[in-house]
Amino acid sequence: MAEGAEDDVSRAVSRRAATFRILGLLAGGLACASAAAEDFPTRPIHLIVPAAPGGPTDLPARLVAQVVPALGQPAVVENRPGAGGAIGARSVAVAPPDGYTLLVGNTSVLAVIPAVSASAGYDPAKNFLPVVKLTESYQILVVPPSSPFRSVRDVVAFARQHPGKLNIAHTGAGGLPHLTVELLKARAGIDLVGVPYKSGGESVTAVLGGQVDMTIEGITILLPLIRDGKLRALAVTSRARTPLAPDLPTMIEAGVLDYEVTTFNGVVAPAGTPAAIVGKLNAAINAGLQTPDMQGRLQKLGAVSRPNTPAEFAAFIAAEHAKWSALGIKVD
Repeated sequence: MAEGAEDDVSRAVSRRAATFRILGLLAGGLACASAAAEDFPTRPIHLIVPAAPGGPTDLPARLVAQVVPALGQPAVVENRPGAGGAIGARSVAVAPPDGYTLLVGNTSVLAVIPAVSASAGYDPAKNFLPVVKLTESYQILVVPPSSPFRSVRDVVAFARQHPGKLNIAHTGAGGLPHLTVELLKARAGIDLVGVPYKSGGESVTAVLGGQVDMTIEGITILLPLIRDGKLRALAVTSRARTPLAPDLPTMIEAGVLDYEVTTFNGVVAPAGTPAAIVGKLNAAINAGLQTPDMQGRLQKLGAVSRPNTPAEFAAFIAAEHAKWSALGIKVD
């Protein structure tokens, strides 16, 4: 055999040997990953909450921490508030993708902040793998009892005839309440003047005191005031009527087409987490939250929970991000 031909054969053999070594390493890695997924979990699971203790994101996380131990290991809740939730989200985005560090994210963290800010420091579609949607809740449009408006149609008709004459409280530029107002303006084709406050509680107090005409806030805050006659409810932001307030019409029923605002909480894992681990977590959390006891606790939080798959949750997050991005609001 000629010397050149021998060199070609030698190089081909070397390449094939290298290929087999790589395939062997990959196979070994896959085998290790499979074994790790099968044994998962072997140590405590950390649930990162990007908000302070006691709030509407922290409380569902505490319930999750009670059902995760069904997998054989405890769950530890760690609160990492700051930057509207971005600090906690960033920490999980760079965590090892092994299922032991999870983010309990909410609407703002998983959909709104990435939609309105180019400096969020994370991308939910690239950095996270959806595990399970935990809860859904909704908001209610309310006015004072002395208001002349008794329906959403009354508000829309007046606002169209008198652009800029009605004001509505929210909690500042770029937050979900602000975008909720902007979506109402866009869907109804009306001009409302937004009045920012530091918190939902302050927004509601302003309506109670007659300083503003209306606000849209969470069910948990508003239902007791509505039942006591201190506020008049006009509509709920869910697509279908909610069992939490079955007599209240939806915004869509009231004539504001395609208007739906969902406040949600859900668990996501770092991108690259094995599908088998995600599946284990999804099954355990779904099962744990569907017990009568957990359903009762969630209802007291003004939320509902339905079983869902990682793929369904991923599609939901993508749709939410697209909806808020379409408003074209940027805060940086």
